[in-house]
Amino acid sequence: MEKIKVGTLIEDMGKVGVITKVITSGTLKTDNELIKWRNNYEIYYSDGTVAILGEGTLHRLIAKGDVKIL
Repeated sequence: MEKIKVGTLIEDMGKVGVITKVITSGTLKTDNELIKWRNNYEIYYSDGTVAILGEGTLHRLIAKGDVKIL
């Protein structure tokens, strides 16, 4: 899996978003072990929504064509 860089623009269900942070495994402060021990991407969308997606999930969505890198 190739790392997606901060600043990368994406299209997700018609919304444009930008990768604002790559959260590496073990650095996210949460009690949820699944989220804590995987790489995550913080995405800021043009409508003001912020989401955190796991690296594997984001790569699967890109492979399926549900998310496009612009």
